[in-house]
Amino acid sequence: MTNVLRWHRPLMVFTAAMAVLAVIAGIGVFTDPRVLTGAPIWLKPFKFAVSFVAYGATLAWMLSLLPRRSRVAEIAATVILATSVAEIVVIVTQVLRGTTSHYNNSTPLNSALFQVMGTSILILFMAHFVLGFVILRARLADRVSAHAVRWGLGLSLVGMLAAVPMVMPGQAPPGQAPPGFDDVSGAHSVGVADGGPGLPLVGWSTTGGDLRIGHFVGLHALQVLPLLALLLGTRLDQLTRVRLLLVGGCAYGILVVLLTWQALRGQPLLRPDALTLTAWAALAVSVAAATVAVLARRRRPDAGPAAPAIRADKVGSA
Repeated sequence: MTNVLRWHRPLMVFTAAMAVLAVIAGIGVFTDPRVLTGAPIWLKPFKFAVSFVAYGATLAWMLSLLPRRSRVAEIAATVILATSVAEIVVIVTQVLRGTTSHYNNSTPLNSALFQVMGTSILILFMAHFVLGFVILRARLADRVSAHAVRWGLGLSLVGMLAAVPMVMPGQAPPGQAPPGFDDVSGAHSVGVADGGPGLPLVGWSTTGGDLRIGHFVGLHALQVLPLLALLLGTRLDQLTRVRLLLVGGCAYGILVVLLTWQALRGQPLLRPDALTLTAWAALAVSVAAATVAVLARRRRPDAGPAAPAIRADKVGSA
């Protein structure tokens, strides 16, 4: 394991602050009776704070893997920190004002705050891309960890892109906004209004498509792929683990695409149609087949080089 003292300190300070916010927001969920778009008003800050804890700590760990200090990577991490702070400040500010932060164009102030969030997310995306490029070019000490980190950074960018349809023109058609929020410029639900029935805690729609699902799954590739590398352990040889990470990374990317595709078709996660089920089954079979193929070709660490064959005629002539 890397020395925690080498982790990017500003990111770790931000992570600690988000942990405190998560506790405060969690208390607010149970003590503040206000409800906004069908959920406790403090639920969104709670979810974002928890997500930022995972995001900040993971990036700080990834930076510690670099063989030498990279000024470009540290600048990119600082930009990510600043834009994350801007986003969470807007979210908390709007909660304190008792209104929504996302897609809210009901007043000039609300519109300006939403534009700040949109700009921050765009800058964060670019800084994340730069950080991923630096790590892609670096020669990390452990090959398996290197592949896991690169897959995680790349797929998390795909997860960010999965959110783009939320702000596309026409995503919030007239008459689908919750009461009192007619001036909206986007939505995360498809086919139904935001704020309807949803799954516990995450709030993903149970009556229509929800673009947050693919977005969420894609973002957390940042943690899932390194965790997969850890679970593979050391009993398998390095090449086999790298190949299994390739299978896992490809499968994870396809999963994000499938979840976004399902949402765009207005389908709840837990009510897939026959076409979606077929796609899921095809993915599962493909992953299983690829995994079996990789394991069948694995190198056995305890199998030494084969002994040279001895011809019988040579033995007889000895």
